[in-house]
Amino acid sequence: MTCSVLVLYYSRHGSVAALAEKIASGIQQAGAEAKVRCIAGFDKTSVPKHPVAELAELRECDGLAFGSPVRFGNMAAEAKAFWDSTSSCWLKGELINKAAGVFTSSGSLHGGNEANLLSMMLPLLHHGMVLMGVPYSEPELHKTQSGGTPYGPSHVSGLNHDTQLSVDEQRLALAFGKRLGQLSIALKNKGFTS
Repeated sequence: MTCSVLVLYYSRHGSVAALAEKIASGIQQAGAEAKVRCIAGFDKTSVPKHPVAELAELRECDGLAFGSPVRFGNMAAEAKAFWDSTSSCWLKGELINKAAGVFTSSGSLHGGNEANLLSMMLPLLHHGMVLMGVPYSEPELHKTQSGGTPYGPSHVSGLNHDTQLSVDEQRLALAFGKRLGQLSIALKNKGFTS
């Protein structure tokens, strides 16, 4: 039985996309399929790095990693608009008991990463998803000098929008993806997901 985990993100400068790819690698290490999809930007001139997500892919996933850059402590408007379009999934309970986690990037160390991660969890909770983060058993969580939180992977790009993830950020994103893949497989195999 194949387990498919959707890595859904919005990224303007590429940092969140870099995290998405690292998380997808961790999901695959766990033995699940990672499907990386982006949320279209309001600016139609930019070319997305990955295919644009369709609502059907959200309905069909067995697990979800959701990423967005920080915008004043909240997710980007594009990401919020995507969730505002999911009422039909909510009405049918299509995401109930599916594993999920969140990830983000900001321009500064105190740019609102943790506040954003917490606010990004709200629509997932309303959909009845099973949330997970990064446990302190991951050694990088104790020593990171840039991104990385117990609420989910993060990256600090700086004002120059550096998309290069630090070693700690990479390891935390991989560990998060692997854990999400394992949890998605376990929930699907136990028959908890639809």
